[in-house]
Amino acid sequence: MTMSVMPYDAGGLEILTAEECRTLLAGGLLGRIVFTDSALPAIQPVNYAIADGDLVIRTSTRTKLAAAASDAIVAFEVDDFDAATGRGWSVVVTGHARAVSDLRELAELRRLPLRPWTPADGGHYIRIQPVVLSGRRVPGTV
Repeated sequence: MTMSVMPYDAGGLEILTAEECRTLLAGGLLGRIVFTDSALPAIQPVNYAIADGDLVIRTSTRTKLAAAASDAIVAFEVDDFDAATGRGWSVVVTGHARAVSDLRELAELRRLPLRPWTPADGGHYIRIQPVVLSGRRVPGTV
């Protein structure tokens, strides 16, 4: 019987497989999207859902995020950390974001458990197709 050796990065963090990254993404609710605003990086917390392997975000049509993340390359990060044990993980997705305008696709996305955080119009859906998945796990101190 052979034992597999977990890969670690130079800092001693476990490198997660793409499948582990997908599993962790599927269990999350809140993440941060990184997009470009006025030629500078911008980061915004968002709730999200997964649909057919893509990340889906719901926002208002009048937000900077809606304008900047349409047909753009973005990054998305989700993580979890337990301060008591020092254990945690982080997953980063880089991919192509697009505004969803197809009526059939919109009808499907409206059934996702995505609720707007503000009373403003939350009918704008952004879909991110992952191109690169990477993740790290912090082994903890206990």
